[in-house]
Amino acid sequence: MPIGYLITTGGMAVVGMSAVLRHRPRRSSPFRPSYIFGLWLNWPLVAFLLLLASTALAIDQSGIGSPGLWAGLGLAVVASAALVVLSRRAHETGPALERALDEGLAGDWRNVVDAKLSARLRRRPFLARVLLAPVSSRRRGVERIGNLRYGPAGRANLLDLYHDRSVRPGRPVLVHLHPLFGSKRLGTRYLLHRLAGEGWICVGANYRRATDSELSDPLVDVKRVIAWMREHGAEYGADPTCIFVAGSSLGGLLGSLAAFTPGDPALQPGFESADTSVAGVVSLYGYYGDGRGLPYAATNAPPFFVAHGDQDTLVPVDDARGFVGQLRASSSNPVVYVELPGAQHGFDLFRSRRLDSVVDAIEAFAAWVTSRGGAARQRRDSIERVCL
Repeated sequence: MPIGYLITTGGMAVVGMSAVLRHRPRRSSPFRPSYIFGLWLNWPLVAFLLLLASTALAIDQSGIGSPGLWAGLGLAVVASAALVVLSRRAHETGPALERALDEGLAGDWRNVVDAKLSARLRRRPFLARVLLAPVSSRRRGVERIGNLRYGPAGRANLLDLYHDRSVRPGRPVLVHLHPLFGSKRLGTRYLLHRLAGEGWICVGANYRRATDSELSDPLVDVKRVIAWMREHGAEYGADPTCIFVAGSSLGGLLGSLAAFTPGDPALQPGFESADTSVAGVVSLYGYYGDGRGLPYAATNAPPFFVAHGDQDTLVPVDDARGFVGQLRASSSNPVVYVELPGAQHGFDLFRSRRLDSVVDAIEAFAAWVTSRGGAARQRRDSIERVCL
């Protein structure tokens, strides 16, 4: 009896049908088995191909006369049906992002975004690109400068800088903060390579670990990265006035807190006078804790782009809704919020059609923000220059 095949197909059937029926936990948790078994929800076509491969292997090993094989085939059919539904939902990502940009930016983002970029939100990529997506992260022409020290805390205060080979100055900056227990070399490498290939300066930074009751150490580190980029970014072609902070999971909370507290001397020991303000924030499946960060949202936050999977089993989508609701109620700046159909926690770990669309939307959001910043500088300084 093909026990391994039964376990595989049974697990995929249960997780898949749970996602189709939109069953979600009520509370956030740093770990759930449903996340480990449900991570494949982010790549339904790849999961379907793995299901086909495992079915072929089970037939080869057991033959078609095995009762266990037929039970597994039944479960595979259920899992396949769920994958079809999830794949169709994933196709709704582009339209969902467009609606979120229209709502959050009052529809005028199209006036400042390149028409080709706007059209990419509705594209249908080649099948080969979809199939190879999870193993494709590097971008031709992008270089990484590794292990630059930005603070005194050993390996926890190292960053990697990604850039293309051009020497054009004045480029926008994206500082990305990985999830809890992650590494600057893991996580959303595709996002960093994609934006660097489009002319950004991208930074992946390590930071000290948070504790159950204390976020000050990693938050200080995030501010150190921003201050370091403001001081040294021009050496690499960056515009120090055009820094965006982004984060995934816990990194989303840390980036948000840093944006809520620019120049707070209590969070900037030894660099109290440094400018740690940011142009905007990108939070991907952010973990917003038990409310520790929400009181800060009473401040006038910069523009936000928040994306959350509606099938997230680690951080329920209701948490993101609550965070965005409070942010919109307290800030005069726009908040773009999108719930990604069928997406699980960690949807940026590997390249996918969904992630491609999310990165396109991030570019559109940043273009809108920087166009406003450029206009303000023109009025103030009479300098005809914008970040992008």
